Amino acid sequence: MTDLAYLGIVDAADLIRSRKLSPVEYVTALLDRTGRLDSRYHAFIGLTPDLALAAARQAEQDIAGGNWRGPLHGIPTGLKDIIDCAGVPTTAHSKVLAQNVATKDAAVTQRLKSAGAILMGKLATHEFAIGGPSFDLPWPPAVNPWGGNHFPGGSSSGCGVALAAGMLPAALGTDTGGSVRNPASMCGITGMKPTYGRVSRRGVFPLAYSLDHVGPMTRTVRDNALLLQALAGHDPDDPGSADVPVPQFAADLERGVKGLKLGLVRHFYAEDMQAHPEQAQAIDRAAELLRGLGAEVREIRLAPLQDYATCTRIIIRCEAFAIHRRWLAERPDDYGHLARQRILDGAAVSAADYIDAQRLRGRLTRRTLETFAGLDAALTASSLDPTCRIDDTDACARLYPRQARQPFNVTGQPAMAIPAGFTKDDLPLSLQLIGHPWQEAMLYRIARAYERATGWTERRPPDVSTC
Repeated sequence: MTDLAYLGIVDAADLIRSRKLSPVEYVTALLDRTGRLDSRYHAFIGLTPDLALAAARQAEQDIAGGNWRGPLHGIPTGLKDIIDCAGVPTTAHSKVLAQNVATKDAAVTQRLKSAGAILMGKLATHEFAIGGPSFDLPWPPAVNPWGGNHFPGGSSSGCGVALAAGMLPAALGTDTGGSVRNPASMCGITGMKPTYGRVSRRGVFPLAYSLDHVGPMTRTVRDNALLLQALAGHDPDDPGSADVPVPQFAADLERGVKGLKLGLVRHFYAEDMQAHPEQAQAIDRAAELLRGLGAEVREIRLAPLQDYATCTRIIIRCEAFAIHRRWLAERPDDYGHLARQRILDGAAVSAADYIDAQRLRGRLTRRTLETFAGLDAALTASSLDPTCRIDDTDACARLYPRQARQPFNVTGQPAMAIPAGFTKDDLPLSLQLIGHPWQEAMLYRIARAYERATGWTERRPPDVSTC
């Protein structure tokens, strides 16, 4: 059971294709594990065991008939509960949508099904991907398996928890201001925010149209590249989708970093905000390690972190209010306190403020991309602190703005969070890698070199690693 719990996509795919592992056996084992653990960790809003087992049986029959669909064939996956799957509730973790059942698959759900992946259920989120962690909702917030009763990050919180606890090998989250990379950072997993427009958002409940991304979440770099491979591609029914070629994201994974030119955005975590000492040291050590592997790493300066944060906050609040204003007027009490307050803040944003924020976004993007000229990628902090107790409301509130993820929602560049060690209290630390638009493959190459040299992705939460 433990071996199956932490089996990665690559290894599972090999076993399934060679008929050494039955998809039905795999799904049953993870459903059983989730049944034992999830009353404590609350990763799932709703399991779909009947759908999962039916899909697993079909996957097994297809393999027996010689119809192997690729590396996701028979692989259990989960969806953040703002992503539609036909016939399954999409609640956004809110009473407002508690009775909402999707009539169609989201584009990414369609792509997963076409690749042979198996939906295990819908995963916890902050309410409407903005209000959390909250205890006044129909479902409890997800709890980080690292640290016992700690915050898992958000808003793709259930995705991070399910992966870290060995309930799933793959999940899809969303990232508007860092919501894939935050739980990746807090839960010790790998999360990619692709370039804006790389992955369709059709069938995903929006938070802020101009900043929303869908991103793959896995435990390892190679698994993440395989998952993005299945998701990427143009969708003419998503106005934000880009018609650009899709490369083989895993093609250069083992090339290493020798000769690459990397920027270190140190001022984000050493000047603009002071990161927790153990987190700052982890990033500095990562820079030294990459130098030791043959990369050239030099400090670069972008705009102050607060400029990006202000721009993001105005855009998110304004666009979110536009989406929710009717429900807020008709049924405000159906929202949890945090989501209601954060969305209502958008009512105070004037049209002039919103336009100014979008113009600032253009200036910040140009300046950032100009600084990236001549570099292959850059690295900096994701979270500035390790996680805290989830029942410490003040600590969670302090944690949220202390991050360096929002700049790359503003610019739309690909950015990923990977494990970068652990604190003396055995809590995950993280590293963020940022690339040129459409250059996710380069980020995977760098992340894989770092992963191979450190082995951080092999660590498991002590409370669940032997379950």
